[in-house]
Amino acid sequence: MTSESNPTRTSALSAQALDRFSREVAKYPADQKQSAVMACLAIVQEEQGYVSAESEKLVAAYLGMAPIAVHEVTTFYNMYNQQPVGKYKINVCTNLPCQLREGTKALAYLEQKLGVTMGGTTADGLFTLQQSECLGACADSPVMLVNDLHMCSFMSNDKLDQLIDGLKSAEAK
Repeated sequence: MTSESNPTRTSALSAQALDRFSREVAKYPADQKQSAVMACLAIVQEEQGYVSAESEKLVAAYLGMAPIAVHEVTTFYNMYNQQPVGKYKINVCTNLPCQLREGTKALAYLEQKLGVTMGGTTADGLFTLQQSECLGACADSPVMLVNDLHMCSFMSNDKLDQLIDGLKSAEAK
């Protein structure tokens, strides 16, 4: 597809990202290409670090969707960052079962340790602290998800210290 026939070819997304979009869309019947929305948003986030409103519009145009429909997906799932985040995004579950098992205390401890409030990013850009809804591990509370990939369970203050200190020391190397 040439840039003249594809309105989404702009400097906002690389040619590689658009090629990856095309591969994702090819997995679905032509009349169901909107099914690739989550994969396309993940590609945008991987390339840019977050999904901007402009990127949502590009994904919508590429998939033939209303921009609000793409925005609804972006805002529904914790895995999509709507603004730049630190190198390590820590989502702490604060849903009711986790609240009852020290989830909010773990969040408060991390706020104090990192010197940021929930939703904030440390001055060095290393950590962003967020709360999240159920991570599906209520019996392991307090639980958190680091960079949308690594689940951490039974997070006592000592384990929180080890996690943060370990990530900081990895950066120092």
